[in-house]
Amino acid sequence: MAAKSTIFKAQLQIADIDHGYYADHALTLARHPSETDERMMVRLAALALQAHQLAALCQGDGTLAFGEGMSNPDEPDVWLRDFTGRTRVWIEVGQPEEKPVIKACGKADTVVLYCFHHAAEVWWRSMENKLSRAQNLSVFRIPTAPSTALVQLAQRSMQLQATVQEGVLTLGNSAHTVDIEPLRWM
Repeated sequence: MAAKSTIFKAQLQIADIDHGYYADHALTLARHPSETDERMMVRLAALALQAHQLAALCQGDGTLAFGEGMSNPDEPDVWLRDFTGRTRVWIEVGQPEEKPVIKACGKADTVVLYCFHHAAEVWWRSMENKLSRAQNLSVFRIPTAPSTALVQLAQRSMQLQATVQEGVLTLGNSAHTVDIEPLRWM
């Protein structure tokens, strides 16, 4: 019998000072059996970093949600769709292969990739030239120390606060906070 996804619930309060976006999000995360808590929390951080696009691109009339990601290669880890169903922002985390990223660039207005893990630099050296032709792709590196520190925030039921100021995401609960300053690679 195949292992099932583990369901996590998050109440996420976002204060994105850089973009003037303030909202509460009730989220459900399905952690794939092969997904680590670190990767799941990087998905959550990526959503917090891009949530302002809901107002900027869709004037609040859209859906910001987790896709099937690891379970379905034709869906992103996180996406923003407008009221017509058009994919405005496609967000991936990790170190994906070139073809799915290029394919995503054809399906969405904007694709944002958040790399993490100690091997991200090795991956980027092999992918930079291959991905440079994608005009609607942005690539960021989440440093290793903050991405691994996110694990301490992972709980089946989470109450989290996210503040984005001067490009730094501070994500935390009542006991721990993690500061993440994504490094822009492309």
